[in-house]
Amino acid sequence: MIFAWLSKNLEGCENPRIHGKGLVADKKGIWRYRVGDYRLLAHIFDDRLIILVVDASHRKDIYK
Repeated sequence: MIFAWLSKNLEGCENPRIHGKGLVADKKGIWRYRVGDYRLLAHIFDDRLIILVVDASHRKDIYK
């Protein structure tokens, strides 16, 4: 499910930020993507168009 979402929504995308939301406070610089009941936390590197997934967990556990 998560890999299918990544392939469909982010692969080849010129601006991956349009599908996510930037986090704040101690998680500033990390972007959140909603995939059903799961959340992906990622760093986006613009100079190389790399999206590094930092964590993927159920939404009740991801921010702990």
